[in-house]
Amino acid sequence: MTEPLEKRLEKAMAELQAAQDAVARTERELRSASFSVLSSDRAVRATAGPQGELAGIEFLENKYRDMSPQELAASVLEAASAARLKMNRHVMKAMAPFTEPSSDLPELKGFELDWERVFGPEVLREDDEDSSRGGSAKPAWRDALGDEGED
Repeated sequence: MTEPLEKRLEKAMAELQAAQDAVARTERELRSASFSVLSSDRAVRATAGPQGELAGIEFLENKYRDMSPQELAASVLEAASAARLKMNRHVMKAMAPFTEPSSDLPELKGFELDWERVFGPEVLREDDEDSSRGGSAKPAWRDALGDEGED
């Protein structure tokens, strides 16, 4: 026997209210989130703020003094890009529950987001942070430099 329309509507309204509360909590959490990442040469720490903006740069242990301008720029860009990517992935993870259909009400399908369009294609690539630690792969920031440390 099917459930009366009034009961289904009541359930839908309760689920909508719960979803609105969850979205508000998620927004509050995301507004205060930030991620910091060290460059692979450990010379720079960059921090991305809640909207992926560059919120801070630290030059560590005076390593920058021994770096060419191109090396320093590459380190800053590497750390800033990695911090922004971490923030973008954090947003995706936090918003994931809202993109899924309701288990109680199949009519509430969740919403679709084109994360690649929002953040760019790198956000959907597999995070190879763990695999690059043990490997002998050249750091990504080195790709921006020529053999002599110049671009």
